[in-house]
This record gives sequence, structure tokens and C-alpha cells, in this order.
Amino acid sequence: MVMHKHKYRFNPDLLTFVREDSSLKKKFWQGISYFLLSIIISVIYYIFFSLFFDTPEERGLKRENEELVLQFELFNKKFDHITAVLEDIQQRDDNIYRTIFEAEPIPSTYRTAGMGGVDRYTYLEDLSNSAMVIKTAQRLDKLAKQVYVQSKSFDEVIEMAKRKEEMIACIPAIQPVSNKDLKRVASPFGVRMHPFYKVLKMHTGMDFTAPTGTEIYATGNGVVSDVIHSGRGYGNTIIIDHGFSYKTLYAHMSKTIAKPGQKVRRGDVIGLIGNTGMSMAPHLHYEVRKNNEPINPINFYFNDLTPEEYDKIIELAAQSGQSLD
Repeated sequence: MVMHKHKYRFNPDLLTFVREDSSLKKKFWQGISYFLLSIIISVIYYIFFSLFFDTPEERGLKRENEELVLQFELFNKKFDHITAVLEDIQQRDDNIYRTIFEAEPIPSTYRTAGMGGVDRYTYLEDLSNSAMVIKTAQRLDKLAKQVYVQSKSFDEVIEMAKRKEEMIACIPAIQPVSNKDLKRVASPFGVRMHPFYKVLKMHTGMDFTAPTGTEIYATGNGVVSDVIHSGRGYGNTIIIDHGFSYKTLYAHMSKTIAKPGQKVRRGDVIGLIGNTGMSMAPHLHYEVRKNNEPINPINFYFNDLTPEEYDKIIELAAQSGQSLD
């Protein structure tokens, strides 16, 4: 005999237990109700925790994002250091290296010019922290351009350094006549009384007195560019092109020895002291020209003079009030 189990509930109105209806239909709807209620509770739970709490994946992504921001900040600090070092190198390049080799400094507008293209960084605009990323990309491009410019400048300096030995041999560096006792300086560079016109005029060289026939020396390696024979002006004259924008002029010679186109070396005899042209007495008028402009020759005797002798020759030169030509 099979015993069926039934559920009872207490009915307070009847004050007795009554049997519950346990039909399949009622059980079905109860199940549906429980299921829908659990879904609603789950959705509410998900929304609540999504708004106020991060998932493990979100927490991981936030940590990665914070680490990236920190790395960008450290990256920009390194940029600041590298930029400062590069600026120091640029200053040395312009004010020391290029000055030594008498090269023009690189314009700052060229060094600091940015990269072209207004749409160069548009592909970065959709990134998170795009402003920071774009700023860093701009700094990187600017730094790359400056490094490239500096690299090309150093290439030029290296080439100039390779030619430095040649330049040192070519630049005028000795007195054009034997003047060990420094007594042959008659008139220095500067405004002096003209011996014929008796007015103050610019004297564009230095005068060295010596007997007619005294040897005249090339003051640096070069090529004889002009040999002039004249009874006027500078008289018999030789001009040597030393390269590197330097030329020297030797005037009032009694005899020219070097020929046009001849290569000469420092110390070679190129002519003899004389009194040709507009000259008051036998002497050599000597000029140093840079970019075809006369400059003071007294600064180009460094192979001949000690510091003490240099001071003395300046003192002697300052005592002259009239040139000899």
C-alpha cells in the first residue's frame, strides 16, 4: 500500500490544518516567479556593483593605465635632461668648436624648427590620455630633428678638424722680414698721418723698415695670386692667396721673386725690400686680409713672438704717428 505525502498549512480563520494544493500548474508558476525574481535581483546586483565597484579586469586595466601615465612622466623627465644636455652641446658647438675653425654658428631657428604637417598626430587623438601622448610625440620628433642637425654639424666640424693642420700651415703666422730685435716696425695698422697728403688716413697694414734688398718672406703657405709691377701706389707688389679666406699683400718691393700661380711655403723668399711706388723710404708695407677686408697683422705673428715680445711690438707700433706710404 503506497502512502502519499501531502503538505498542510494552518488556517487561522478555521483554526485547523488544511491540505495545500500541490498541482503541477501551481508549482510551475511558482518556479517561474522564483526564476524571474532571481534574475531581477542579479541584474540589480550587477548594476550596483558595476557602478560602485571595479571588476578584477577593470582594476588590472586601471593599474596598467596608471603605470603608463607614470612611465610617460618619467619619460618626459628624461626628455628634459636629454634636452638640457643637447642644448649644452649646441652651445659648445656654436661658441667653441665652430669658432675655433672660424665657421658660422648654426641659426637657432634651424636648430629648433619643428616637424612639418598639421595632421601629423591626428592618429593619436582617439587614444586615452591623447593630449599627453601627442605632447610626448611632438617632443620626441623635435629632439630627433635637433639630434640630426647636431650630427650634421659635427660632421662638418670633423671635416674642418681634418683640414686644421693645413689651415694652421696656411694662415699667416710669422713676420714678413727678419725682425728679431723688433726694431723694424715703422708704422702699425690704424689711422695715421699720410706722409704725402698730410691728412689722417686709414693705414691698412704694417710698415717694416729695412735696407733695400732685404729678403721678404711668405708668412704662410699659399699660391701667388697677383704680381704687380708699378711705379705708383704700392709699387711692385705680390699678393698670396692662403685659402681659408686669407690673403697677404707685400708692397714697395725692389724686386719680385715669386711668380704668378707659384705655390709658396711659409718662410720662402718671395721678394726684396724696396722703395717703389708712393713710398717715403725703403720699407715693406704688409697687409693681412680676411674675406678681402684688411685686418690688423699684429695678431698674426704667433709663430715668431713670445707673449713678452708681442707686448713689446705693440708698444713700439703705438709710438709711430706717420706711415711710410
